[in-house]
Amino acid sequence: MMLETIVRLLNEAETDGWEITDTCTEGWEFYFIRHALDQHRVKHTEHIDVNVYRKFDEFLGKAGAEIPVTASEDEIRELIGKLSKEALYVRNPVYTLNEPVSLEAQPEEAPDVRAIAKDFIQLMNELPETETEDINSYEIFVNSERRRFLNSNGIDVTSVCPSSMLEVVVNARRDGHEIELYRLYTSGSCDREHLKEEISQTLSFGKDRLNAEKTPNFGKCDVLFSTDAVTSICEYFISRVEASMKFRKLTDWEIGKPIAAEQNGDRVTVKAVRTLKNSSKNSAFDKEGAPVRDLTLIRDGIAENYWGSRQYSSYLGVKDSFIPGNFSVEGGTKSEAEIRSGTYLEVVEFSDFQVEAITGAIAGEIRLGYLHEGDSVKIVSGGSVSGTMTDFVKDMEMSAEQKQYDNLLVPSLIRLKQVSVTGAE
Repeated sequence: MMLETIVRLLNEAETDGWEITDTCTEGWEFYFIRHALDQHRVKHTEHIDVNVYRKFDEFLGKAGAEIPVTASEDEIRELIGKLSKEALYVRNPVYTLNEPVSLEAQPEEAPDVRAIAKDFIQLMNELPETETEDINSYEIFVNSERRRFLNSNGIDVTSVCPSSMLEVVVNARRDGHEIELYRLYTSGSCDREHLKEEISQTLSFGKDRLNAEKTPNFGKCDVLFSTDAVTSICEYFISRVEASMKFRKLTDWEIGKPIAAEQNGDRVTVKAVRTLKNSSKNSAFDKEGAPVRDLTLIRDGIAENYWGSRQYSSYLGVKDSFIPGNFSVEGGTKSEAEIRSGTYLEVVEFSDFQVEAITGAIAGEIRLGYLHEGDSVKIVSGGSVSGTMTDFVKDMEMSAEQKQYDNLLVPSLIRLKQVSVTGAE
């Protein structure tokens, strides 16, 4: 009844287009200290977001706001009128909203949040804790989200999908010293085997941090990325073929051309993927109502397609555009064992690791790393890594094996050559 009222008032108002997103969420939340339940709650929420569009000469303006579900008809009418006026102050080149597309109906059932939450709790009780490495606390958030999207062109689509989040704090102790490691995992539902492996590895990292030596001053050396920092490297490639980046001249990558002048290492292939097992971003349509599909964005180091919003895609002349929820970066030509050869620094823990999308600059402070020299392995901490992806892409190595981080399927290992490493000595 609420949506029908909003649609009617939008059609009666001075608008040149509109969009409505109605998101209903059922969620279960649990907060544990050690393994003792501290508190829990169940939530049911609904958020209705509206965008209003107005044309002015050769421009199209947009203004948006959330309409409270408790709002009266008069309050809704007043808010829509305000948005209609505000949209006239925005000066974007004209573009059109998405049109309805006939899709084969996919049966969707609401996820069982109770069963998913139970899986998470059982997982946490199965972890291999010791007297010196254990779980300090953890929080579990499990949601079933139903999202309905409507626009003035006649789109009316609904999707239902689960999303989960697990926050874990790990403690490690040695000779009166203690440290904490924090982890945040997102997914569709609970992948017990994957999470058990990840958290067990984190417990081991905590133990090693207490035995680490200072990172030597290398100058430059090969750096191996084997944890979630891999996603930051892969997101660099994904962002460089995003439509708004291209329109704003923040990327010089061109369709049909190589992404780098030299590509002597593994050549990158990136795909937008409609579904990934256990992803929290599996939806048949994007936030603008466009159908989501599989699409190759970069093939063997050559840009093939841009992706992005209707607005910026239309400026580039891209038809049938959409905003992907999932991405896959294909593995390289070498196995993990082959990449793990020779001398290299494997960094598994950063205080922060970033890859700047515009310049390709990488930077991160080392919290835990392993210096591999033949059969010798030294645990190190401190210092930082730096460099630019524009230099690294020419001889980058990626493992043939892949690993999934929620909505990203990426090579499990990435090795960058001649990275600048500032030591802590």
